Amino acid sequence: MHEAPLLFGIGDHVRLGRTSTLILGHARYSYGRGFWDEFCGVDDDGASCWISVDEGDVVRQSRLQGQDVPKSEPPFKPGETLDFEATTFTVTEVETAECVALRGQFDELLQVGEKHSFANASAGDDALLSCEYWEAKRMWFYGRWYDPFDVRVDRRT
Repeated sequence: MHEAPLLFGIGDHVRLGRTSTLILGHARYSYGRGFWDEFCGVDDDGASCWISVDEGDVVRQSRLQGQDVPKSEPPFKPGETLDFEATTFTVTEVETAECVALRGQFDELLQVGEKHSFANASAGDDALLSCEYWEAKRMWFYGRWYDPFDVRVDRRT
């Protein structure tokens, strides 16, 4: 993985709002004209989550499973609306991503070179609903955006 300036890294404890996350893994994804970093971690209760950093924007999301996933099916189009938890989300981004680098531990199997499509949808507040999808597989994530100046990091020692 090529070095790039990062807000935090593997082994750091990242506090976003009232939630602290121990970072265990770091994945870098390319979307053609740039890249973003995703960090897999666990919160104080041991629950898995992902923190993404793209051009300074920070979002913390947890995977939705079972009955909790939205009923909408890809492919998605920008401007399309999705209903989730009595809230209407608008699709703001639809792209294809390729995993270009990995280090550390993850809560799912990731492979360098793997590609998937994704859609991000917002509800006009800090909420973000995301879907990553392949031919027959879907993964949904839900979370919120944080101001990068509000990110608190306890560095690994």
